[in-house]
Amino acid sequence: MSEELPPSDAGEREASDQARTSDADAWATACAEDLAAEQARRRAQYGPPPGSAAEELKKFVDAVADKLSGLQSPLFGAVAGPAAQQVVRQVVQQAKAAVEPVIERNPDVFDHLAAAGSELLAAYRSAVQAQEKRWTGRDDDLRDLDERRDPGEGTGPGERIDLD
Repeated sequence: MSEELPPSDAGEREASDQARTSDADAWATACAEDLAAEQARRRAQYGPPPGSAAEELKKFVDAVADKLSGLQSPLFGAVAGPAAQQVVRQVVQQAKAAVEPVIERNPDVFDHLAAAGSELLAAYRSAVQAQEKRWTGRDDDLRDLDERRDPGEGTGPGERIDLD
């Protein structure tokens, strides 16, 4: 008996382990499918998600460059119009050529700047809300002061001092 047969419950254990593995795989597959379907639904409803801050800045620069290049100004007149428009195009192209390499070399910097801007906005919003609470809470303090006064006192802001 050089080969020994495994005990009968070892085979059952292997089968149950395979079933658990396939169940876990099925669960992971179902979750991934649900996530993909939800992402597709959101893209259809809200459009594509915004890109990184660097990509958005590049889109902004392109949009501004297109608008400035196509600008027809009546201030230049009919004679100077084409020449002035050419100068504007050159300036826009130079600015674009200066900005794009910076954006491409340092995309993470713009993400950090966007995050810092969000943090500053949150801090400002918090400060403004705290100040508004103090301003609106002042009415309650004045009501409490009115309730503590004697009814015989005047309505002025000062207190009556008895000198007798």
